[in-house]
Amino acid sequence: MKLTVLYRGPLSSCNYGCEYCPFGKWKHTEEELAKDRADLERFVSWVEARTGDTMSVFFTPWGEALIWPWYQQALARLTRLAHVERVAVQTNLSCHLDWVKDCRAEKLGIWATYHPEWTKRHRFLAKCETLSSLGVRYSAGMVGFTRFAEEAEALRRELPEDAYLWINAVKDGQEEPYTAEDIARFTAVDPLFPVNNVRHPSLGRACKGGESVISVDGEGTARRCHFIDEAIGNIYAPDFDQALRPRPCSKATCGCHIGYVHMDYLELDRVFGSGILERVPVKPLWREGVAARAE
Repeated sequence: MKLTVLYRGPLSSCNYGCEYCPFGKWKHTEEELAKDRADLERFVSWVEARTGDTMSVFFTPWGEALIWPWYQQALARLTRLAHVERVAVQTNLSCHLDWVKDCRAEKLGIWATYHPEWTKRHRFLAKCETLSSLGVRYSAGMVGFTRFAEEAEALRRELPEDAYLWINAVKDGQEEPYTAEDIARFTAVDPLFPVNNVRHPSLGRACKGGESVISVDGEGTARRCHFIDEAIGNIYAPDFDQALRPRPCSKATCGCHIGYVHMDYLELDRVFGSGILERVPVKPLWREGVAARAE
């Protein structure tokens, strides 16, 4: 079996405090952090035991995980497993990167979000340069508030040409809708921006969610994706594999990259290839205007 797991444990705090994000305002108690660590240990042990499968793991925390050593250690352990193809994580890249040397770099993927209100561009770029020097594949990106447009353009100029810079469209919370000029400006930075700036029709559509891609929480409860609350089983149950089967999407639309990228009709697996978890497209495609195909 080939299975991709999006893991989101109880961790829900961040060392940044972006005004549009609630998680920087929360602080965990020592007991809560211990619970998160124990849940993660149980999950990693489960992955380690599935030696008959081909596994990929994507950590998508409600907050920042890599400031905590147990997540760094988990990435190192998982990348060293023969049956694990890929291990990726969403991060603000504020952590030190010494732990990366304990990983198999060719299996590690970093989805790095730049927050210009919380760090300096040169610091973020230095972290990206370190990842490159260590042989780690990464994407960099920003939230697409129009007030960040100049900073996004500057980051694009200073990143290596072959590094993909994505822009997450703001579909809720933007003071005013994007103008045609705004869309053109962000598309010049990220040719795939028009794909993200759409809520894709999904009701009844085929999706890998629930069959070969699942979302798992700290208790082991599995769902087809992060955006459908219905549980399909628990990964720690002995008969869990029986829950994995095709399920047409039950939501009207899908507007988040980590959801719609797995929808069959969009064919975005062709765009991202083996970089689908860390959001790194196949190099020639994103420079050739693939965005227009999926509008």
